Order: sequence, then C-alpha cells, then structure tokens
Amino acid sequence: MNRISVLLIAIIFISGCHQTLKEIPMNQLVTDDLNFCVAQYMLMLKNLPEGELPKTSDQETGEFISSKPNWWCSGFFPGSLWYLYEYTGKEEIMVAARKINALVEKEKYNKGTHDLGFILNNSFGLGLRLTGDTAYKEILITGAYSLASRYNEAVGCIKSWDHGEWQYPVIIDNMMNLEYLFWAARETGDSAFYKMAVSHANNTIKNHFRDDYSTYHLVDYDSVSGEVIQKRTVQGAFDESAWARGQAWGLYGFTMAYRETGDEHYLQYANGLANYIINHPNLPEDKIPYWDFNAPGIPDAKRDASAAAIICSALLELQEYVDEETKGKYMETAEQIIRSLSSPTYRAGLGKNNNFILMHCVGSIPHNGEIDVPLTYADYYFIESLMRFRQNLGGF
Repeated sequence: MNRISVLLIAIIFISGCHQTLKEIPMNQLVTDDLNFCVAQYMLMLKNLPEGELPKTSDQETGEFISSKPNWWCSGFFPGSLWYLYEYTGKEEIMVAARKINALVEKEKYNKGTHDLGFILNNSFGLGLRLTGDTAYKEILITGAYSLASRYNEAVGCIKSWDHGEWQYPVIIDNMMNLEYLFWAARETGDSAFYKMAVSHANNTIKNHFRDDYSTYHLVDYDSVSGEVIQKRTVQGAFDESAWARGQAWGLYGFTMAYRETGDEHYLQYANGLANYIINHPNLPEDKIPYWDFNAPGIPDAKRDASAAAIICSALLELQEYVDEETKGKYMETAEQIIRSLSSPTYRAGLGKNNNFILMHCVGSIPHNGEIDVPLTYADYYFIESLMRFRQNLGGF
C-alpha cells in the first residue's frame, strides 16, 4: 500500500470522528486536507468533460454542472490545480493545470467582464509564479488591458455588469479583480493600472460601506456625472442586509489592497469588516456564516461554506498586518473555520459530491440559483487557506 493510500484511509477515518477532528494538531489536519484535495481533484480531472470546467451541482437533481471558459468562475479550477502542484511538486498536476489554463487563454481578449482577475490571475498568475513561463506573462498583460477598458474616469471604477436595469453597476466582488491591476502596474510600468485600482478602492470605501463597516452588494452610478444613483444588495436578503459572501469579498479585497499599497485606510476597512464578521451575533459557533448575516429564518437559514473559505483565507493574510492581540483573534477564527470545513458536515467524502471538495455553499438565494451545493470557488479558497495555514505553520 503506497503512502497516498495510507493517508486517504486516515482521512476517511478522521472524517467519521468529529470529536477527534477538533483535537487533531493543525499541521496534521492541514496535511490530511491537502492530501484529500489532491486525491479528490485527480478524480475530478479523470471525469471532467473535454473542454469544460467544473462549476457546481444541480440543486434539484445533484447532477454535475460544468461551465465554458468564459464563465466568471473558469479560473478557479486551474488555480486550485496550481496550488496542489505547489504542494505536491507532481508533474502530472502541473501538466493538467497547463492544459486547463489553455482553455481560458482566449479570455485575455474579453472586454465584456470585470472578472478577468478571477479568470486569468488565478490561473495564469499562479502558473507564472510557479513556473516563470514568460508566455503566461504576455497573456496576463493582454488581459489586464482588457480589464482596464472597463474603467470609467467619471465614475472612477471598473464597471461590473453589462446586464440588468443598472446604468453603471459596481459590485463589492469587483474588489477582488484589483489585484490583477496592481500586478499589471508593476510588470508593465504603466501607472494607469495602479491609479485605476486605487480609485476603484477609494470609491468603494466612499459608497459601498455603511457606518458599521458592512457593505452593500451593488452601487449604481451615473456614467456621465459619476453620482450615485442607488445602493442595492442584489444577492442578499434585502438592500440593507449584509450578504455574507459580499462581506467576504470586501474583507479579502481590502486586505489585498493594503498589501499592494501600504495605505492604512485600506487596513482600517479590512479590520472593520473582519470585526463586523467575527463579532456579529448571527455568526454561528462553528464560524460558517449563514448566506446573509440578516437572513430570514436564522438559525435554520442556509449556510455558505464559500463565504467561510474566503473569510478564512483573508484572515490568514490580514493577521500578518496587525498587533499580537488582534493576530491571535484572527488566527483563532481562521482555525475554527478550517476545522469546521474539514469536518464531514462540510467536506465531502472521497469520490462524492461530484468530486468537489466542499458542500453547503450558496450562489444566490434571491435568484434561486446554486443553493446548498458545491461551488468551484469555495474549493479554491479552501485550498488557498490550507496553503496559507501551511506557510504560517512553517511550511511543514
């Protein structure tokens, strides 16, 4: 019996014993989780339709649902593979990551989406970091200019959606794509990328945040005057509610913005969001949030493991920038999230869940879409969290 087989047997045993899972040392838990992710995603690769990417499962039938490369989530699966290659060093995973990357390369010309950071930076960006492939750099630069084409000087933001009733909608999710612009500024020497990213972040602070540091999901602007038309929470419970994944995007986005700029204003808002989440009276004991912090039906409302994974990854970076007391609080919450997501309540069994890793995620309850299902980006941020924990614990 080889080492991986032994580890998988151990993982399956641990999964059946939740009390034991709470007591297992973090370095062992993270290692077991990563080994499981490798095994699960090798099965995903084996069963993935040619030319498709994993997306979710049908909320009614449970059937596997894939996506085309232009879907906003298409960078998450290759990104996950790159992380797993970084963990294992296995050439077969690198080959698979390159193959999946090739599917999304044409999106470098896509000027119809704000999500090129998700699509290209998570795939080619990670690939570039791990391989130094200069062709990847050229692909990324082309894509960055495509993303920058969506910037409006009067509004001072990248436009999010080209659909719906909005004139110039900007969603909190868009903070995540600014990392791509910051990278492009460094790599090209074109300061316009940096100015766009900073302007977008500053306007997000000005218009998306409430006094308690929670955020609206969407702000609609007048594209000529730049004035705010309305503020909405489209995928949340109601306009003034705190949609969980939106808070997660904001937390991650402003943590990243602080890293890229050193602007203490961004750190203030990252910490504000972190404390809003951690101290919220509706955050469950296991730290896996309801789909909205103000969701109707709490405590029976649906949980969102994707929001939890994003929050965890963000906290693992944010703890690097704060004092020791705050660091301890953030690390404790991140560990609780990892332990919960690693339990059989949220982490699937080997070969189950259509070979996705996490269960019980929510896309958009108001739109009756992707409710209580796996989501490819939940897996990505779970793997990223594990890799960040591993690094924090000394890269064992």
